[in-house]
Amino acid sequence: MTPEQKLRELKIELQPVTPPIANYVNAVRTGNLLFLAGKGPAGGAAGIVGKDITVEQAYQHARSTGLALIAVMKNELGSLARVKRIVKVLGMVNAVPGFRDQPKVINGCSDLFVEVFGERGKHARSAVGMGSLPNNIPVEIECIVEVEARAPARKKAAKKKRR
Repeated sequence: MTPEQKLRELKIELQPVTPPIANYVNAVRTGNLLFLAGKGPAGGAAGIVGKDITVEQAYQHARSTGLALIAVMKNELGSLARVKRIVKVLGMVNAVPGFRDQPKVINGCSDLFVEVFGERGKHARSAVGMGSLPNNIPVEIECIVEVEARAPARKKAAKKKRR
């Protein structure tokens, strides 16, 4: 099952990629690696985890952020089938001092990546607390993705070989 098919099965429709809010780009590819800039949750979510936002709500915000990152991958690569592996995730949580559940929050994104990409979605990860994040967003997540040089061969190519 392709990642796009998995998204359909999960009844998830990717939203359009949001433009950068400063002097940077959403992604940079070098060789077979795609570096994605940090994204935050959809819908203008704001607040501090442990004060304004619960861990459960923050988990959903991290999942929403993961969807934004997947949308960037699709926009950059044309097909999510070109994602060979999610290599590394850095999750930042806007939290009260002493907050200890950053990993539980960022699991929202990590769980989504494994749901959509299967084994290829398992990644190395850091989940850290921040004193603040831009626009008071509760989470910001960036990632590094290994990509296939080109999209995998389609069934049409297999039919040509049979002739």
